[in-house]
Amino acid sequence: MFRSRSRWLIAGSLLAAGLSLYAQDDPKQRAKIVRELSKGASDSIPKIEPYLTDPVLDVRIEAVKAIADIGTQRSLDPLIKALNDNDAEIQIRASDGLVNFYLPGYARSGLGASFRRLGTSIKSKFTDTNDQVIDAYIQVRPEVVRALGRVARGGASMDARANAARAIGILRGREAIPDLAEALRSKDSQVIYESLIAIQKIRDPAAGPRVAFLLRDLDEKVQIAAIETTGLLANRGAINDLRDILDRSKKMGVKRAALTALAQMPDPQLHGIYLARLSDKDEGLREAAAEGIARLKNPDDLPKTESAFSLEKKTGPRLSLSFALVSLGKRDIGELEPLRYLVNSLNSAAYRGVSRAYLTELARDPETRRALYPVLTESTATKEEKTGLAQVLSVSGDRESIAPLEILTKDSSSEVSEEATRALRNLRARLP
Repeated sequence: MFRSRSRWLIAGSLLAAGLSLYAQDDPKQRAKIVRELSKGASDSIPKIEPYLTDPVLDVRIEAVKAIADIGTQRSLDPLIKALNDNDAEIQIRASDGLVNFYLPGYARSGLGASFRRLGTSIKSKFTDTNDQVIDAYIQVRPEVVRALGRVARGGASMDARANAARAIGILRGREAIPDLAEALRSKDSQVIYESLIAIQKIRDPAAGPRVAFLLRDLDEKVQIAAIETTGLLANRGAINDLRDILDRSKKMGVKRAALTALAQMPDPQLHGIYLARLSDKDEGLREAAAEGIARLKNPDDLPKTESAFSLEKKTGPRLSLSFALVSLGKRDIGELEPLRYLVNSLNSAAYRGVSRAYLTELARDPETRRALYPVLTESTATKEEKTGLAQVLSVSGDRESIAPLEILTKDSSSEVSEEATRALRNLRARLP
């Protein structure tokens, strides 16, 4: 009986060994093993990682997908390793997986989510939305940013490079600015555009001059992004170029971008331009002109700005004129005051982002910030107003802002309390 049982054990071992050898010889079986391992937790990652160097592409793709899906801290090093692969899909999936760790849910909307492989070619599509960034309190491992920078500089395909640039922007990867600057020299418009947006998100003024050569790019989308980046980074060395573009361009989108960029670099020499465009027939130019007046803070402009506000019918310019009026000293929060108009506009899905951006800038002023605190506890304040102001204070608040936000963390709305808690974390991460 003992001998019989031993024979069965030996036979079972030989069968298992045969299956193992078969699996090693058959790529489909190896891919199946990876898929099975992916159902496990992070403990499965060391077992999956060797398949990242499999000679068969499909097996490597299954491995990087599995590791990205598990998505724990232990996924980071293998995903960094996967960025060294010479296949574009693997680089893209690894990039998306790295971002997904710091921004959960990103992989569902990233470039990898739209993949279709047709033979040796890959079809995918970048989403038009590119406004995601991680919270200020989140710390990204430097080696993650460096690895993404290498792909942005010279990945396996232009899509892989563009996707890595997008990832760097989302992660605010300042260490990769030299790689993004190199990517700007690419001949591919998508790579250039994604690199510009990434530089915008990182907001390092030192990168401004590196963008200047793109201000007259023939691709309108790239040109506008370069102009916007120049304004956001306040590259004053480009003021004359922007004035020339404003005067000479026949494309209204380009003209609007140029004046908006000039409005972000207030200078007395531009005062006449702001005033002249305040009554322009184009609402985008009126909007940009009001922003310039707001930032120049010339008290003599108050009467003309008030008059323009009373006559303006379009929401965009009315918001920018409100921004200007508050900047010029009208900080009352009464029902018909410009500051209240900006707060009320947080309820508008179409203009919430614009209003929040203006309030964020205005709230850098302590008096304006203090004028906003009472709104947080008003019985009539809406959920949108409270969450919007919490986001404003997370960026522009100081230590005095902690107490109002702490009160908001106890709000009856879970959405408001969660946003207030998040705002507090971001604010405290920013404070010295």
